[in-house]
Amino acid sequence: MTGQLEVRRADDRAATRAPWLTSRHSFSFNDYYDPDNTHHGLLLVNNDDVVAPGAGFDTHPHRDAEIVTWVLSGALSHRDSIGNTGVIHPGLAQRMSAGTGILHSEKNDSASEPVHFIQMWIMPDTPGRTPGYQQQDVGDALAGGGLIPVASGSDPDAAISIGNAGATLHVARLQPGDHVGLPESPYAHLFVAVGHVDMEGAGALHTGDAVHCTGGGGQRITASAQSEILIWEMHGRLGG
Repeated sequence: MTGQLEVRRADDRAATRAPWLTSRHSFSFNDYYDPDNTHHGLLLVNNDDVVAPGAGFDTHPHRDAEIVTWVLSGALSHRDSIGNTGVIHPGLAQRMSAGTGILHSEKNDSASEPVHFIQMWIMPDTPGRTPGYQQQDVGDALAGGGLIPVASGSDPDAAISIGNAGATLHVARLQPGDHVGLPESPYAHLFVAVGHVDMEGAGALHTGDAVHCTGGGGQRITASAQSEILIWEMHGRLGG
């Protein structure tokens, strides 16, 4: 077990708030800019969003980004300019490749329930790709309690593919006492989406906390309550 661990607490995140939205940013995003916190490894965006019933993001453009959305509660409706539609719910992995350019909207069509989701952006290893969309339900696999490869540019067992061979997103749903190991990689990003875990070398982590890991892996992560964790395993970094 080697490497450096940097804990980032939930309360230290910047936030964008509107009557219909609360968005907490793990890295610089929109009006929030911190030159010392623009990304980690290949991960550029890790937004923790809650959208009110009947609201959402109107049609807007993206380009050259692999956008992975993971819903924690509620449901998020997707529609894009290349004809894809879908309703993303907990346990459904979704990826939109913006490539040469795409328009999409994300809406909460519920009249009563907010939707809570994590949206993550990985830059493609080759710009100018053809835009695309993919979704796959992994709920049954998550019930086993281990780390499940959800999105990857290199792992054939991952539920969905992304356009960067150096990045894999793992997700685990843990019961108290369950444990997993941090993947070995030059860079990793652990995000506690829900619950409480203890990580070797980092201590107690709670909902919204993150750990930036550099140059190692293998640390044990043990749940002390029902928890859901997202881990990006990354074999490169932006600009490197």
